[in-house]
Amino acid sequence: MFPGGRKRARESDKDCLRREIREELPKLKLGRISLWKEVTARNKRSGRKMSDAIFIAKTAKGRLAIGDKKEIDRAAWQKPRGIRLTPTSRYIRDRLFPRKQRRKVS
Repeated sequence: MFPGGRKRARESDKDCLRREIREELPKLKLGRISLWKEVTARNKRSGRKMSDAIFIAKTAKGRLAIGDKKEIDRAAWQKPRGIRLTPTSRYIRDRLFPRKQRRKVS
């Protein structure tokens, strides 16, 4: 769902994101990207420290062709609900796509 990787020397966060996308999904082209949020927290289950920068792309087009098969084994567009996610991915999904509140009719 989300590319991961480490920044190289003198590489900005946006440059790192674009490089990781290019390596993992070379046919996917991103439009303008902007920082949505930085997450630093501790995983409630494992106790591991989470430190992530989350970017949103204005547009994304192209095929989801896998570049380095050692990095990922498949890529598919998915709806944000009904799939298993990591705690960080769940946090992002829930903030970007909150469940709709049903209105009570009186």
